[in-house]
Amino acid sequence: MKEQVGEKVSNSKGTSSKTCSKGDFVEIRYTVLSPEERSPDVPDDTKRVPLLCRIRGWALTEAEVGETVEIQTAAGRRVEGILSGTDAGFYHTFGPGVKELSGVGNDLRNKLREGK
Repeated sequence: MKEQVGEKVSNSKGTSSKTCSKGDFVEIRYTVLSPEERSPDVPDDTKRVPLLCRIRGWALTEAEVGETVEIQTAAGRRVEGILSGTDAGFYHTFGPGVKELSGVGNDLRNKLREGK
């Protein structure tokens, strides 16, 4: 199932990429609450739109933008959602993700568990 994604999709090279491969760092989104499920106490303009969640992690399968894909987050959670971006980075100030460093946290945690 494909969904239209209304935002520009870009990767770390600044070019558009419509697909991801297994292991790519991507961004997904899913609807937490539809407008009908929103609290009556929120402002009217907020009630009119769904509450969306955006999460970044590593794709567990290949997918195209707008398709459902499962990811694994840095915390180890597995989450399913609509692929909304490939080569996800932290563009507010940190820049794109660095592929060579993406697994360092998990590697270190595993070594600590093993006592190495």
